[in-house]
Amino acid sequence: MARSSTRPTSRDVAQAAGVSQAAVSLVLGDKWRGRVSETTAERVREAARDLGYRPNLAARNLRLGHTRTVLLVVPALTTEFFAGVYTGAARVAAAHGFGVVLYPSPEGIGPARDPFASAQAALDGVIASSMAADALTAIRGDQLPLVMLDSDPRGSLGAATVNLDITDGVRQITEHLLGLGHRRILHLAADVPSWTFEIRASELAARMAAVPGTEIRTARAPISIEGALAATETALTTPGPRPTAVVCDDDKLAAGAYKALRRLGLRIPDDISVTGFDDLGLATAIDPELTTVRLDAELFGERGMRALLAVLEDRRPEAGDIPVELVVRSSTAPPSAGQA
Repeated sequence: MARSSTRPTSRDVAQAAGVSQAAVSLVLGDKWRGRVSETTAERVREAARDLGYRPNLAARNLRLGHTRTVLLVVPALTTEFFAGVYTGAARVAAAHGFGVVLYPSPEGIGPARDPFASAQAALDGVIASSMAADALTAIRGDQLPLVMLDSDPRGSLGAATVNLDITDGVRQITEHLLGLGHRRILHLAADVPSWTFEIRASELAARMAAVPGTEIRTARAPISIEGALAATETALTTPGPRPTAVVCDDDKLAAGAYKALRRLGLRIPDDISVTGFDDLGLATAIDPELTTVRLDAELFGERGMRALLAVLEDRRPEAGDIPVELVVRSSTAPPSAGQA
């Protein structure tokens, strides 16, 4: 049987096999049993092979209302953390026949331009970081099945929320520093309106307040080395007793704090200790290596995608926050006798 010079259609297959287009759809969709004979099914398959016919799966999925595509909305990819989140989400998605489109909010936070003519028509669901939550309004992602990452479960926009155990991470940092003898701490806080940073600030304040004789000072900075450098330098040159430790909301903030401390002639950890959050690659690239809280970004992405699959299938997502781990390196030590 000669092949057509143009792309064959299901009508061509139906004509070649001497059956209806409905029968072709049943056979090629593997729904023919009990509806057409096995002989007819084989005739349809043979005609499709001879014609070189391939079903247009994209068009079929659109007719069914499913594209098996998920949007991952994250802040601008300024660190490797959200690349890890994407890797984990894409791995689980691929195992279930889904694709993941990565959509970083252009300015890191705040509104974003709609990347689709109609998000509802192009997507089956959305996974979004709370750091880029404002972008959801622009893309109408809050009208789709939605899973929020790092978001307050009491007021989340999503049908499900997946969180790292940030509270426990702050607990581990605070207990580590208090155990070393630190009582005056500078909190270098990320100047980002997001629950994940709000919970770090509130938990650190509560932990410090529970110990008599402690003092916490807060300096806010954008998540950039330059911003952290400026904020740290300003905070440590204001009058009053100098903090003996700097607690940073992010490893990039810690790298900026390192630069500021060296400009001020302070040694880490002899004169002042520093901690971070995330355990990015730069945590072991700076000297001394950084004590920080390790967040499993890939597992975070995996759990986010599994939660969205559960929502799509009307199942209950896995409960419980993802554990985090304090990694103690060389940037923390007891304060010197004079400081204490």
